[in-house]
Amino acid sequence: MATAYHDTLPEEVRGRVRNFFGNIADLFIGVNNMLQGKFEDGVTDWARFAFNSTFGLLGLHDICSDLGLEKHNEDFGQTFGRWGVGPGPYLVLPILGSSTVRDGIGTGVDLYTDPVGDFRPIELRNSAVVLRLVNTRADLLDASRILEEAALDKYTFQRDAYLQRRRSLIYDGQPPREPQSAAPGPNAYLPQVPANYGAVIAALSDSSDEAHR
Repeated sequence: MATAYHDTLPEEVRGRVRNFFGNIADLFIGVNNMLQGKFEDGVTDWARFAFNSTFGLLGLHDICSDLGLEKHNEDFGQTFGRWGVGPGPYLVLPILGSSTVRDGIGTGVDLYTDPVGDFRPIELRNSAVVLRLVNTRADLLDASRILEEAALDKYTFQRDAYLQRRRSLIYDGQPPREPQSAAPGPNAYLPQVPANYGAVIAALSDSSDEAHR
């Protein structure tokens, strides 16, 4: 479905769909910035929602980015991480993909507070949910192709890419140095990731705000 959607609709149309759902997401992105103590960013998120919802025609046009109001990427999993909650074991959630115990709980809160869940009638809500999922998956097609070509062990590669990106998001691109073990194991000096590891991270980062899950 995502491939057909990507190949059938022009980027301009897919971009408008991405903008619409991204504008809705700005509401609770602002909430999470506030909960993390980033009050200026939170105000910016709510200002983006107000201006894009009105002058941007319900968010179809992202006029705020052109005005210099930066779009942020925050969710409850990141908020828990900033509060000091550890990631826990790595998980692969049905449909949603890579996650951790902490991020899985955060995803549950994200879904519970998702304004799209309040769309009525129910048929409209269900259609909006499916459209957002398909659009998000279409945005990740390029990353999937890179993943297929990147490593023999795709599971390990995707897990490491996800965990590294989430750590970077939690600390806004400046994660603290991880503690080093006193005695490195026998595999400590072997290459851990392929040479084009950064390409997957870049592809994921360029995807829509919800696609990182």
